[in-house]
Amino acid sequence: MRTNTGLLFVAAVSLLASCVPAKKLKQKDHELVVLHNTYNHLDSSYKYLMQQNSDCKDSASSYAATIRMLTERLKDQKTNNDQVFNQLKDLSVISSAQAESIKKSLDNIGVKDRYIKQLQSAMNRKDSLNMALVLNLKGAIGNLDDKDIDIKVDKGVVYVDISDKMLFKTGKYEVSDKAREVLGKVAKVLAAHPEIEFLVEGHTDSIPFQQGILTDNWDLSVKRATTVIRILQDEYHLAPNRMTAAGRAEFVPVASNGTEEGRAANRRTRIVILPQLDQFFKLLEKPQN
Repeated sequence: MRTNTGLLFVAAVSLLASCVPAKKLKQKDHELVVLHNTYNHLDSSYKYLMQQNSDCKDSASSYAATIRMLTERLKDQKTNNDQVFNQLKDLSVISSAQAESIKKSLDNIGVKDRYIKQLQSAMNRKDSLNMALVLNLKGAIGNLDDKDIDIKVDKGVVYVDISDKMLFKTGKYEVSDKAREVLGKVAKVLAAHPEIEFLVEGHTDSIPFQQGILTDNWDLSVKRATTVIRILQDEYHLAPNRMTAAGRAEFVPVASNGTEEGRAANRRTRIVILPQLDQFFKLLEKPQN
């Protein structure tokens, strides 16, 4: 009897010993899957940022080529003008007042040359600020692969497009809980840049719409824009004088309204970071000594 009891004890201990490594192995496998998914996400983010960086370099290269061309033209023109001025002066066919006027005109060429260089520097700084803003927005939202959110820079303007599938139910203008979370993340970045003004645009597809007090897509697009504005103001405390609400209805599509996929792309809310022209021109002002 004692022998049987001992054998059972030994068997139980052996069974427990064999289970422990199996549990640890399963845990390690799970950790490996998590690490692999994290790596894929970071790799995707890295590739996207590298592409954005490449696009910025291409734009900077184009600006630099234009500046070099204009600089060479100004240089050649100044040389020609100096020669003409000296010839006229030697021939004594112009008055001293006329000569002084011509000299001032030639001096303006140098001023324009300096202006071009300042313009190039300002444009580079503006591009850098826009790219930093885009990266901040993407970092705040956290999911670069989400097809319902698109953040981009186009012709020097930052756009945040949020699909209506995320924000609203069909034909409605009440915002979902998930959308409030996304708007909160966008608001956090905008709150960190109080100098930025922005426009919230509502867009629809081309299917005619009428419901209750809303008579058409114009009404629906405007109502959705004002709903987003009120959330940013009331819940996230962004200053109302920084915001503008607009409805574009179906008249600014990004895809064909002939397919369901295209119509889904056109139903969106767009946040447009408005160009700060006054601040841009301040970048061109001559620094005070």
